[in-house]
Amino acid sequence: MTMRNLRIVSANDLLKGDVIYLAQDGGWTRRLAAAALARTEAEAATLLERAEAQPHRAVGPFLADVALDGAEPRPLHRRELFRARGPSTRPDLGRQAEDQ
Repeated sequence: MTMRNLRIVSANDLLKGDVIYLAQDGGWTRRLAAAALARTEAEAATLLERAEAQPHRAVGPFLADVALDGAEPRPLHRRELFRARGPSTRPDLGRQAEDQ
């Protein structure tokens, strides 16, 4: 069953440039599955405020729409799908290769 209207905070790591997600504990993770989920606009605003308060760690935080497929969040926008997968030119390199 797919649930809609969920949001996560996505950004880029200030030092490495990797795509990162705000985690429930207020830290950052490279794993989409570990991203904090906002179920309401108020929760989404709070997550974004937490992210924006960490300019020393993350660049360009923004809210991204996701749906749940089982327990895993799945980006709804094509841009976020690409960001979650990593570079598309060489899938055998980079962080997407590390996850295999």
